[in-house]
Amino acid sequence: MIFTGKKSQLVVMSVPPGGEVGDEVHGHVEQTLYFQSGSGESILDGEVQTITAGDVVIVTPGTKHNFKNTGTEPLKVATVYVPANHIDGRVHITKADADADSEDEAFGESNV
Repeated sequence: MIFTGKKSQLVVMSVPPGGEVGDEVHGHVEQTLYFQSGSGESILDGEVQTITAGDVVIVTPGTKHNFKNTGTEPLKVATVYVPANHIDGRVHITKADADADSEDEAFGESNV
């Protein structure tokens, strides 16, 4: 978590080689992702696209999405959520930590 404002939030993530963000759908949240390094796949409503450093992907509300690291180095991503999608200051070191945090998961959809 880098910044949480009244209407947006900036988060950074690092997806290890072979890892993935996991399928998600945000009902009311728009997400813009900037891929800083690494390579992988962007999957939006089943459509697979290759992503590399410098790419930007926009996920509109209601879009099923996932991002997979298919490369050999971490896939580093900066993402902006509008509105904020996570509890301010909440940090998850691993995907398992994030998946286990039901309070944080529910926050994004209630923050409309």
